[in-house]
Amino acid sequence: MEEHDHKHEVSKYQQVLNDSQVTTDDSFVEKDVQDILAKHFAENDNVEVYKTCFNAIDLTKLNSTDTVAEITAMAEKVNAFESEYPELPNVAAICTYPNFAMVVSGALEVSGVDTAVVAGSFPSSQTFSEIKVAESSLAVADGANEVDIVFNLGLYYSEAYAELSDEIDEIKHAIGDARLKVILETSALKNAKDIRNAAILSMYSGADFIKTSTGKVYPGANLEAAYVMCKAIKEYHEKTGRMVGFKVSGGVSSTEDAVKYYTLVKEILGEAWLNNNYFRIGTSRAANYILSSIVGKDVKYF
Repeated sequence: MEEHDHKHEVSKYQQVLNDSQVTTDDSFVEKDVQDILAKHFAENDNVEVYKTCFNAIDLTKLNSTDTVAEITAMAEKVNAFESEYPELPNVAAICTYPNFAMVVSGALEVSGVDTAVVAGSFPSSQTFSEIKVAESSLAVADGANEVDIVFNLGLYYSEAYAELSDEIDEIKHAIGDARLKVILETSALKNAKDIRNAAILSMYSGADFIKTSTGKVYPGANLEAAYVMCKAIKEYHEKTGRMVGFKVSGGVSSTEDAVKYYTLVKEILGEAWLNNNYFRIGTSRAANYILSSIVGKDVKYF
């Protein structure tokens, strides 16, 4: 009986993937991305859009050498930003390793900036499910209100969809009201079909956001992966009514990059996604570049 049930489970996930109309043709994706940017990049290349992009930043620090003092200093920079640049919106969140959640949440004094962590055995996602759940919930207990985990690529390539989905669902359940971002590691998935499938499985398992990359082991985001993910989010929203956010990370190193991703989100998903509840940019470098573009001179604030 159990054997039969498990087979039924697998077919349920496979069915959802089979039903998707999102394109898996890599050359079509590449061409459509170029067309969208050729038509619409210029109209978005302006200070108002830079401000929206800046306000979408998850200011990220993920080094083996990170210290409490450095993380505290970063939070204090974010606090001071409001008096240094009172006319500008702040970043969306500070993102660190989970052991710094208490440091960030304790040091942050500004409203509207979240405490985000990477968890779930970042960046490999290769450990016991129980450890992923524990790490995620410990971070939330320490003040994190956003948790970025990595999609389990090993389970995906084994087609163990039920197990993969259960793991994401369990972590989502464990973190309660905190926002769950699932990192697909799109450069490891390589093609449109696998990126689409990973996006769909993550969303149906409770992801509040899907995110491109860890920026650690594999190359970071690219525009083609973002396109496929946004198309999958759009289809999922049409089917379920639930809005899932999109986060680009591991590859945004200029204002121009940010505007390109903004343009794809705007053209595929629409205006409703153009705020930091549904659009994020994970970066450690681009914050200063985007800020410099807004104020019109070279600034090294962060």
